[in-house]
Amino acid sequence: MKGYLYILECVDGSYYTGSTTDLEKRLLQHQAGIGAKHTRKRLPVKLVYFEEFDRIDAAFQREKQIQGWSRQKKEALINVSIEELVRLSNSPPSPSTGSGTGG
Repeated sequence: MKGYLYILECVDGSYYTGSTTDLEKRLLQHQAGIGAKHTRKRLPVKLVYFEEFDRIDAAFQREKQIQGWSRQKKEALINVSIEELVRLSNSPPSPSTGSGTGG
């Protein structure tokens, strides 16, 4: 079953990272306030990044990987800044903000 990793930007500027088998449906759930607890309190949300996978378990693994990233590293991914991603990958880790979990 196909899966998607996605990153939402919330109205307060925080990011939520999740995974799902139906991206369109999940986005509608988030916007309706029936998504994750993190996004319910920070509506509206905007899809800023997604990746498609052949299997949902691969999307879930990617979600967990990105949730551990710093805000800077997530922004480098969102902005497709490969050089910055590489630089940040070689830097000491810093705390992540607004990762959330998927559903």
